[in-house]
Amino acid sequence: MGNIDRKLREFIHPLLWAIFSLVLITCSWASPPERVPEIRLCALPGTLRVPLTGPVEGTDAAEISCARNEVESFQVAVTAVNGRLGVVDAEITPLADTAGNVLPAECVELFSAVRVPIRIPDPQAPLQPGLWDDPLVPFTNPYTGEPVRGPKWGADGFTGERFRGKEFDLWQGHNRALWVDVRVPKETQPGVYSGTLRVWAKNAETAEIPVRVEVWDFVLPDGPSHENHFGGFERLANYYGLDSDSEEFHRLEDRYIDMLTAHRINPPLPKRLLPVPEPNGAVHFDGAIDEGISAFVAKHHVTNIEVPRAPFGNKTEEVLAKTKAFYSAWMNYLERKGWAERSYLYMFDEPNTAESYERVRQIGDFVHKAEPRLRRLVVEQPYLQGPDWGSLDDAIDIWCPLWGFITEASIRRALDGGDHLWTYTALAYTTPKYHPEYETVKDDRPPFWQIDFPPLSYRISTWLNRRYGATGLLYWSTCYWGDGKKNPWDNPTLGDHWNGEGMLFYPGSDVGIEGPIGCIRLKNLRDGMEDYEYFVLLEKLGGSAIVDELVRESVPTWGAWDQNPNRLMERRKRLAEAILQRQK
Repeated sequence: MGNIDRKLREFIHPLLWAIFSLVLITCSWASPPERVPEIRLCALPGTLRVPLTGPVEGTDAAEISCARNEVESFQVAVTAVNGRLGVVDAEITPLADTAGNVLPAECVELFSAVRVPIRIPDPQAPLQPGLWDDPLVPFTNPYTGEPVRGPKWGADGFTGERFRGKEFDLWQGHNRALWVDVRVPKETQPGVYSGTLRVWAKNAETAEIPVRVEVWDFVLPDGPSHENHFGGFERLANYYGLDSDSEEFHRLEDRYIDMLTAHRINPPLPKRLLPVPEPNGAVHFDGAIDEGISAFVAKHHVTNIEVPRAPFGNKTEEVLAKTKAFYSAWMNYLERKGWAERSYLYMFDEPNTAESYERVRQIGDFVHKAEPRLRRLVVEQPYLQGPDWGSLDDAIDIWCPLWGFITEASIRRALDGGDHLWTYTALAYTTPKYHPEYETVKDDRPPFWQIDFPPLSYRISTWLNRRYGATGLLYWSTCYWGDGKKNPWDNPTLGDHWNGEGMLFYPGSDVGIEGPIGCIRLKNLRDGMEDYEYFVLLEKLGGSAIVDELVRESVPTWGAWDQNPNRLMERRKRLAEAILQRQK
């Protein structure tokens, strides 16, 4: 019996090892479980940037609130999980309330955020060198209705536009921001409108994220209450190599003007609409001239008009008479149309020497003698750069300091004297040494308008202006790209580190669009202009104290502004609630 047990053990032991080895071999031949690519979504406000890689801090639903006749935005970050996503596309279902009211489909627009290279950030910028979101490419060409699908590969290589709005690929672990604009018409019923944003790829199942839009029961005006000047579009002719008198240029200019006004910024009157001076300096606004200007102002909801500079050279008695005829004709026309009060002359830019100060006094006196009704705007702060340069008080009606140059005392003196205050920004300027409070504020930093600074810097600008009593905002250009040899899609930089300076548009030719491409910064500026309308509405309803309180919470001073976007949105909501409460 013992021999039988021993022989059985000797037989079974090798058999078990053989079976075990066969299992190991079989497992080693078997393929690992297939990793199926997935789409991950999260929502976040337009005041934040979506990183190229890594985690995105957001929510599992997109929720926005806005007034009627307002545009509000949100972003959805698309992340590729478990592999590369191919041909990613998206749509948003109709936004409807429980009563069956639906926001029109044309009021919801989808964009894809494209990354541009930031090679050398500004020394004060929080962002590192790399690729960062800025231009927003629409899913659909607004002029043709065709999809913006990007480059195509064929026998002759790549053809078509360089960048795409839809049907993009996304590498594993990478993020892509989808931007959504929701425009709420005036006649929209207040309430909550819900829908779904769907995102799919050819190799991944559809992912969805809920969308909720609360419409408040008050209406924003058509045009901006906050005065502004953002320059014209003459530079487009140089960039594209066009004759500025050609129909092709006029069509292009009109499209840029359309997008500018869609973001609550006043366009200047195109030169082709302006009257030509007579030999005596007078201009006439009869017939076609008046019709053209009036149609332009009505179409674009223009709320302040820049009077062109009189083109007559140096001051002499003869020139003074012609200048008086020129400006008087303009002001008489503007008064007849009801536009005179918010008109202005951009008289001088940055007088930074004693000689320039004297020039401002001379021109200011000359213009005032010619037409005392015309407001004279000069880009300068209401205190002296040099102690012996002499006062500019009698030469300026609208002071326009950089944010970092502001002092409350000098502003109060100018406003109490009957002058107006606008502000502007350029080149990430910090406080100058001639600032009266330099030692106290030299380390403070105002909002800077560059790609490598938070988008909130653009939205907060109107809050900052309201804090100091400024009623206008100036920026020197929206399309300073150069002569076409330098493409802002590849190098969006002025100098070596002013990223996005002087440009809020990108040329649409790179995405197959004969017109402008907007950007995240422009959208945030629009939202700030809309926030200012809340200030105006609430003040008209007797809520100035609430406006003051909330504005000072956001901007205690120009150098200590609150950079938390969530707190800003909470204050905006409190403004809306106060408006609704006082309307009852």
